[in-house]
Amino acid sequence: MDNMIDNGAGKPHKSESNGPWDNPGGGNGAGKGGSPAPSGSGNQPADGGKKGGNPWEPVSIEGGKAKGKERGPSLEELLRRAGGGGGGGGWGGLPKRADGKSYWPFIVIGLAALWIGFTSIHRIDAAESGVVTQLGKYNRTMGPGIQWTLPAPFEMMEKVNTGESRTITIGAPGTKAENLILTRDRNVIDMAYNVRWQVANPDQFLFQLDNPNDTVSEVAESAMRAAVANFDLTAAIGPGRGEIQADVKKRMQEILNSYRAGIMVQAIDIQESEAPTEVKEAFRAVNAAKQQREGYLNEARKYARQVTERAIGETAEFDKIYEQYRQAPEVTKRRLYYETMEEVLSRTDKTIVEPGNVTPYLPLPELARRSKAAEPAASDVKVQGKK
Repeated sequence: MDNMIDNGAGKPHKSESNGPWDNPGGGNGAGKGGSPAPSGSGNQPADGGKKGGNPWEPVSIEGGKAKGKERGPSLEELLRRAGGGGGGGGWGGLPKRADGKSYWPFIVIGLAALWIGFTSIHRIDAAESGVVTQLGKYNRTMGPGIQWTLPAPFEMMEKVNTGESRTITIGAPGTKAENLILTRDRNVIDMAYNVRWQVANPDQFLFQLDNPNDTVSEVAESAMRAAVANFDLTAAIGPGRGEIQADVKKRMQEILNSYRAGIMVQAIDIQESEAPTEVKEAFRAVNAAKQQREGYLNEARKYARQVTERAIGETAEFDKIYEQYRQAPEVTKRRLYYETMEEVLSRTDKTIVEPGNVTPYLPLPELARRSKAAEPAASDVKVQGKK
């Protein structure tokens, strides 16, 4: 067998060679059964080395002697230093209790209590709802009051204001920025309106929409264009506003429900609806003419009502006279004759001539008229004399 030698006693003896993990013996650096290692060897220090040396550890030579690479402090040493070097004090110099035990259990319990208190107890206002996620997945929705959850990060809660009425303005009334919309009769109008909405379903609102304001704005513009396309220009800028607002609200709610957005549309308020700036003056003139026409029509209707009411009154009066005539025809005819002659003759000049005698005529009515005409002239003379 290889590496077998005779030791003089007739018994074979296995030679022992130095392996990479064999520890050198003796102070002169000679290995067991071998020759001394050369000075400056890369695996063994020149002074024979120490037990437990790492043969793979790089060395450096300084002053003709091999020197191992210096390493940083171990984890045990760092912990010992942080604990005050093992003497007198507790962790980090923290004093110990009277029984010699550390305060760290109480500190850990206090920190745990704070962690649980701040992440598990939640106060939700009356206008809010709390959406709870468990390990990132939706779990439940909490109502107002003091609510409890598992500590973070096992359960997280986000508050959503469901009682707030939010408003988005589309278009800018009274400015040069125009929001042009096409009508059914292929005219263009400039519209500015507000959209009021609120959160109806908090969990859908949080997890279905990335940017709720942009979504509501885009849905409102789409619904408004679809609604105005069913109205003529005259109706869109005037009497059709109410119908347009109701139609836009209905369309928006249907679209948002299809998105599962968790949003309820409260109202659409049209702030401005008029023609574009380039033709605004012409449209104002047309509107003024229409208003004037409406004014004339209202006057005509008023006169027609007056005539009708007068005719109705005269008819009622005639019916009363007819009832009296039926009861006493001769008396009623004579009375009507006298009343009619009195009304007619009171406005004419009269000359009464008795039969058989012709007397000189004295024009009393003509004298009365002359006297009445002379009275204003006399009053004018008096006034001039006073001056």
